[in-house]
Amino acid sequence: MSSIIAQNHTGTEPADSVRSYPRFLWWGLGEATNGGLGFYVWMFVLTAISLVGANAWANQVAEGMIVTNMTDHVSWGLYIANFTFCVGLAAGGVMMVIPAYLYDDEEMHKIVIVGEAVAVAAIVMSTLSVVVDLGRPDRFWHLIPVIGRLNWPVSMLTWDVIVLNGYLLINLHIVGYLLYMRYLGRKPNPRWYVPFVFLSIIWAISIHTVTAFLYCGLGGRSFWNTALLGPRFLASAFVSGPAFIILVMRILRITTGYSAPPGPARTLIQIIRVAMTINLVMLASEMFTLFYTGGAHGASARYLFFGSHGHYGLVPWIWTAIAFNLVGTILFFMPSALDRSTVRIAACVLCIVGIWIEKGMGLIIPGFIPSTLHEIVEYTPSLVEWKVTAGIWAFGFLLLTVLLKLIATVFSSEQSAATIIAPAD
Repeated sequence: MSSIIAQNHTGTEPADSVRSYPRFLWWGLGEATNGGLGFYVWMFVLTAISLVGANAWANQVAEGMIVTNMTDHVSWGLYIANFTFCVGLAAGGVMMVIPAYLYDDEEMHKIVIVGEAVAVAAIVMSTLSVVVDLGRPDRFWHLIPVIGRLNWPVSMLTWDVIVLNGYLLINLHIVGYLLYMRYLGRKPNPRWYVPFVFLSIIWAISIHTVTAFLYCGLGGRSFWNTALLGPRFLASAFVSGPAFIILVMRILRITTGYSAPPGPARTLIQIIRVAMTINLVMLASEMFTLFYTGGAHGASARYLFFGSHGHYGLVPWIWTAIAFNLVGTILFFMPSALDRSTVRIAACVLCIVGIWIEKGMGLIIPGFIPSTLHEIVEYTPSLVEWKVTAGIWAFGFLLLTVLLKLIATVFSSEQSAATIIAPAD
């Protein structure tokens, strides 16, 4: 671990220079990209998929949005569906912070940084999902304050831009500061990170509620015009985020030996049990309101759940999501889910996939079907859209892998800062 730092130390260079933050970042980049054969194969596969997605997006930019299956009737598709889920995934990372700092859970303190790393990767994927949905990405500068016109606070979209970028900066600061202090062998100064931790709690809630308001504020889309959309977003985020973190911790334990005590995972499962139950209750409430009262407002729901006029494009999607969510919830309530078992892993995977469908294809697409002219124009993502989305996820996993490897390296090191900066023999 100390070889890279030692090789750059000449013996006459001041210690502060060797331990500077830029030097730490350079050292961290070297450590995070160094590993065994399995690590290089994993990184190669992710890089290849990312490049395939980048190539597909380049073709989309060159040829226009015609290469996607989005139309004037369904103008938001797989990209925005993926954006919605990734925002929830990022917000769910706060579930590590609340028990650790509000309830002073000492064991949770040890793995908070993993949740912050997941949040960083998820926000990057959210931002990329919006960028690839722009028909003219070269005009993105119009959203930059001073240079362009942000149109804040009138536009809900500008609120989304602010909260997403703000949340990214907050989590980058927390992760960077904690790792740097560990690298130096110093105890972190609470003044420099605890206020940002509490700010991240508020900000995490805001990023998903603002996203919900972005949808339910569109009066012409009756399927989204419900006051329960924001609470449902938060409830589902507090399932997908912790479930994803549990999977990450399992992978870290297997691949790097960086192991966390069992207490935090059990706490997260208790949170998932409550949040998933609330999410299912609100879904049932929505279905009752839409189908029992009848009327035009239930047209999108009828198409989504049962099909309409011979069109059934989304029916398999939503019932798969409901089945996955129900089975995953049942598995989480089994006593074996509190142990490191296959039941816990299966429950996490089922709930993550179920919520991805429910908040993506099961929410965004039916908001446009039927159209405002009562036409049914179905939508199925094109191959280009799937390639671009796969590229975004691969890049997100690439970033997350680098962050997690750096975390595992720094926090599992037994060397002191004095050893790290010692000059080479």
